[in-house]
Amino acid sequence: MKPIRVLQWGLGAMGSGMAKLMLEKEGLQVVAAIDGRPDFLGKDLGEILGLGKQLGVVVTNKPEEVLKKENIDIVIIATTSWLKDQIPDLRKILNAGINCISIAEEMSDAWAQNPELARELDQLAKKNAVSILGTGVNPGFVLDLLVITLTGGNHKVERIEASRVNDLSPYGTTVMNSQGVGTTPEAFRKGIEDGTIVGHVGFPESIHMISDALGLGVDRIEQTREPIISSVHRETPYIVVEPGMVAGCSHIGVGYRGDQEVIRLIHPQQIHPALEKQETGDYIHIFGKPEIHMSIQPEIAGGIATEGIAVNMIPHVVAATPGLKRMIDLPVPAALMGDTAYQRNI
Repeated sequence: MKPIRVLQWGLGAMGSGMAKLMLEKEGLQVVAAIDGRPDFLGKDLGEILGLGKQLGVVVTNKPEEVLKKENIDIVIIATTSWLKDQIPDLRKILNAGINCISIAEEMSDAWAQNPELARELDQLAKKNAVSILGTGVNPGFVLDLLVITLTGGNHKVERIEASRVNDLSPYGTTVMNSQGVGTTPEAFRKGIEDGTIVGHVGFPESIHMISDALGLGVDRIEQTREPIISSVHRETPYIVVEPGMVAGCSHIGVGYRGDQEVIRLIHPQQIHPALEKQETGDYIHIFGKPEIHMSIQPEIAGGIATEGIAVNMIPHVVAATPGLKRMIDLPVPAALMGDTAYQRNI
């Protein structure tokens, strides 16, 4: 069996984690790496990943030098959450005739908020006979694909409510800023108004995907974001939160069919929730026939699972028909634990 050759684009926390995971998989081979950080350029990927050995893969910031379809089967790109920011790079990948997996949250269902760009990506992929997928732990799995999968035995679904309660403590300054952690309540509300605080990225994508898969007919989505005010001192390597300051963001997305609520997704995120006696977890409630209630505690680990899902989807994307894909368009992910996990898809 020939290994699937992968280019890792972006070597931040997620990109580096995916590169390390792929190096553990006999069916995958990391053959190239792209990153824009000046201190990474020209260095061996093994050095960047802190492996203590050379891999023979030199990090570059010039995609045109390494995007060669005769050398690469698929690109995993981890550079931003926003499709409009990533679209120039996605065009380069698809025009080079190479498959792609993006972990940009808006790519999990690009049709939800960026239908024109989604149409362009779909046409580009088909023109170049490749496929492109957006995925991650959330959106891409917990609050959409897992919800959809649980309805597989249902006769009917009347309403869905799902929530993900997680700990932001492991994340860095970018996430802290986007969630408003460490601000005052007044600064939080100002940040919501001017768009510098966004909370969770992905509710429109998850709701759109669930609605499409089940035929729920969602025609309107509303979102609310409220600050989680701390009553205790909390601290991470990146932020200090005193009582009265914002420790996180409680974000809710609701999908309506006409005036009827059919999907409600709830995502409170904060640093050290245990200090306020708040347990983490993932919870899904499906109201219909039959009624289903599922809980996972603690929550499915965000960073680790995003890395895992992206890597585990590689054989499915390489084997897929051309076009822009969502997780509902491909086989469900499973851990790649042996040769048969690759051979059944290639």
